[in-house]
Amino acid sequence: MQVVLPEQALSSLRILDDEAYWELCAANPDIRFERTAQGEIVIVPPVGGEGNYRNVKVSTQLDNWADKDGRGKAFGPSVEFILPRGAALSPDASWVSNDRLAKLTKEQRRKFPPLCPEFVVEVMSPSDRLKDAKAKMLEWMANGVQLGWLIDADRETVYIYREGQNELEKQTGIRMLKGEGPVAGFSWIC
Repeated sequence: MQVVLPEQALSSLRILDDEAYWELCAANPDIRFERTAQGEIVIVPPVGGEGNYRNVKVSTQLDNWADKDGRGKAFGPSVEFILPRGAALSPDASWVSNDRLAKLTKEQRRKFPPLCPEFVVEVMSPSDRLKDAKAKMLEWMANGVQLGWLIDADRETVYIYREGQNELEKQTGIRMLKGEGPVAGFSWIC
């Protein structure tokens, strides 16, 4: 694998600012990157067939609901958000209110939106480690997510993260999960 480093990235190999990070990602469209709040660039491995199926299923259900609801937009796993604390992360599915989106310029909407979604879903792939997935969820919550779901379909388990709550809720054996808070009215059918 070869990674192309744009000139701006080469001149500042310490921590890439948002523009240099965008250029790195744009110069390497076949590689998925994320950036930690500390500036570490992470190459994200591709998702296998089963993981992708699960991602598409939850993204599609969220998008269908968002279209009917009209209060915001749903996003799939190819979007990346620049979070307030500096991380740049891609959730498997997310929802952002029209109010938050309206604060962005057209240029900001065309690149990695500098905002935190109100709702995120992370779907574990067979290769994911639960400890790492939970750490990513904590990063989302620290940046302003109001509701987050970490779905471990192999174990038929969903971890529910809520803004302002230190304890996460663990549900097992569920067939349907109802949204609340920012996505009240949304239901995910497993």
